[in-house]
Amino acid sequence: MSKTIGILGLGIIGQAWARRYAAAGVLTGVWNRTPQPTASAWRDTPEAVASAADVVQIVVADPPAVEGVLTRILPQLGPGKIVVQSSTIDPASSARFATLVGGRGARYVEAPFTGSKPAAEEGKTVFYLGGETVDLDAVEPLLALISETRFRIGTREQASALKLAMNLNIAAQMETLAESLTIARRAGIGDDTFFAALAKNVSYSGVTKLKEPKLRTGDFSPQFSVKHMSKDMRLAVAMTAGADYPVLATVRARLQSAEARGMGDDDFSTLLRLL
Repeated sequence: MSKTIGILGLGIIGQAWARRYAAAGVLTGVWNRTPQPTASAWRDTPEAVASAADVVQIVVADPPAVEGVLTRILPQLGPGKIVVQSSTIDPASSARFATLVGGRGARYVEAPFTGSKPAAEEGKTVFYLGGETVDLDAVEPLLALISETRFRIGTREQASALKLAMNLNIAAQMETLAESLTIARRAGIGDDTFFAALAKNVSYSGVTKLKEPKLRTGDFSPQFSVKHMSKDMRLAVAMTAGADYPVLATVRARLQSAEARGMGDDDFSTLLRLL
């Protein structure tokens, strides 16, 4: 492994990735807006992380958070440095951030991902990569340490767009799963029967498999939070402005309703509670 990496953002996913990078001996720094000084390779500033690492991977909440981090680390960037941007953002922001990084002579890879907390901990994250082939080749060995699959989508903007499209599909499945389970329960059908029947139905999905334990037990501790999925749907609505996507509009409204009722930090399977 010829390159080192630093992580900016130690949320649920960033922490899991940092542990895997540290175990592989390639982690040279981590930073988080809320200090976590006990974290492995902790550094007090994002600038220090960017200075120490060949590759800087950003995994924060939204485009403004990414911009805030980039603004701080830009003076530390230059030829030989690569920014891997793994937050879920919109295509326009991706293009703008690539221009900022390129202006310093550094390289920029758009690398949104799918896979919540369990996948990150097990190294089964799936990346949607956008950028120049030479740059994707350069970061491939590092990303292989934390992921199972790495799709090369095309441009940076296309990688961002695909991530939003994938999250719409996931959120829509979660809402329909919550509604169908509620219909069954109100008809007096037990959860064992419902999920056994669903497992043999063509509509059975990875979302069902992942969220069944939460729906059964009412444990809505976050694997992927309502507030983050809601943000993603807001970005998708903005990206598709003027077009008619009725499911997107409905799912966005449901997530906003959950946030308004104080469920923003819950796992997005908490949509069941709205019913």
